[in-house]
Amino acid sequence: MPQPLARLAAILAVLVEVTIGDELVLSRAWGESMTGVPATTDMRFRNGAVAFAYLGHLLMQFVDAGTVGLDDTIDAWFPELPAADAVTLRMLANQTSGYPDFEKDPAWNAAYNDDPFREFGFQERLDTAFSKPLQFEPGTNWSYSHTHFLILGEILAAIGGAPLDELLAAKVLGPFGLTGTTAHDSAYTPEPVLHAYSSERREVLGIPAGVAFTEESTYWNPVWGTPTGAAQTTTIGDLTRTAVAIGTGRLLSEASYHAMTDSALLGFGERLASCAPSCFTQVEGYNYGLGVVRSGGWILQNPQLGGYSAVMAYLPAERTSIAVATTYGPEAFDADGGYQNASDAIFRAIGAAVARDAPPMPR
Repeated sequence: MPQPLARLAAILAVLVEVTIGDELVLSRAWGESMTGVPATTDMRFRNGAVAFAYLGHLLMQFVDAGTVGLDDTIDAWFPELPAADAVTLRMLANQTSGYPDFEKDPAWNAAYNDDPFREFGFQERLDTAFSKPLQFEPGTNWSYSHTHFLILGEILAAIGGAPLDELLAAKVLGPFGLTGTTAHDSAYTPEPVLHAYSSERREVLGIPAGVAFTEESTYWNPVWGTPTGAAQTTTIGDLTRTAVAIGTGRLLSEASYHAMTDSALLGFGERLASCAPSCFTQVEGYNYGLGVVRSGGWILQNPQLGGYSAVMAYLPAERTSIAVATTYGPEAFDADGGYQNASDAIFRAIGAAVARDAPPMPR
C-alpha cells in the first residue's frame, strides 16, 4: 500500500469524483474542512498546476488557429531573456528550456516562508530565476520549473491580446463547462471553502521536531506559483470536467491533441548536478507533455501546495476520469514540514481498481 494511503488518519478531508463514460460513478466528500464543519463536494480549493494544463490547451488552440507554431522561439516576446533565440514555446510547455526555477532559490523560499501572504510579482519572480545561470542548454534535458509557465502565461496574453485570466475564461474554462473555477490576483476563495492546514513553516517558526504542528494555510497567497492571471480555485466537479476535456482533446485538432498529450519525452533527460533534484529521465510512470503529465495511459495533473493536494486524471482508452482533492492533519508532515501527495496515491489506488487493464504506472 502506498505510504499516504497507509496513513489515512493523517488526512483531514478527501473529495473524490469518478466517471466512466457518461456515467457518474462516485461523487463524495469525507472528513472535515474545519472542526465541526463537514467537507462537501461543492467546496472550493486551490488547483495549482492544473492551470498549467489550461495554458498548454490555450497554446494548442493558438497553434490550431495558425497564430503561432510550437517551435517559434520566444525572442519575439522576450528578446532579453537568456538563449531567447533558442528557447521555443514547446520548450516552455514541456519544461526543457533549461531556465532555472525561481521557487528553488533559497532567498526566495526564505522570503515566502517569512510571509506566505506576500504577493510576488512577475518581474520579481523572473529576476529571481535569472539570478542563476541556465541549468543546461535549451532542449538538452528536462527539469521542472515554475519559470516556464510564468513566461508562457505572459506570451499567451500577448498572443491573445488580452489578460491571461480573460483568455482562459473565454477559450478554455467556459468551453470546458467549468462553473466553479475562477482566477484571483489574491488569496480570495469563494465560499464554500475547503480549508487547508500546513506544517511547512515549522522550521522558520522554530517548532521542534516531534511536536505536532499545523497552521491554517487556506489564505496563503497562491499567486507565487502560477502565471499572472492563473492562480485559481476550483471544485471537484470542475476537476472532473477538466480531466475529460483535456483527456479527450475535444476542442483541439487531432494533431494538437497528440502534440499536447503524447509521451514524446519517454527516455529523455538525466539527473545532473546543475538541476537536481528537479531533472531526471522521463519514465512510463511519469513523463511530461505540454502542461500535462502522463502515467501509463493516463493524462493528468497532480498539484500540491500550501496544505492542499489534488489530481485530475483521464484514461482515454476506457473513458474514465478520476478527480481527488485532499487536506492534511499534523501527522501527515515530516520533521521538516514536508508531506506526500495523498491525492496522487488515492488516484492510483482508485485507478487500479476501476481500470484493471490499464492502472496508473508507479511514479
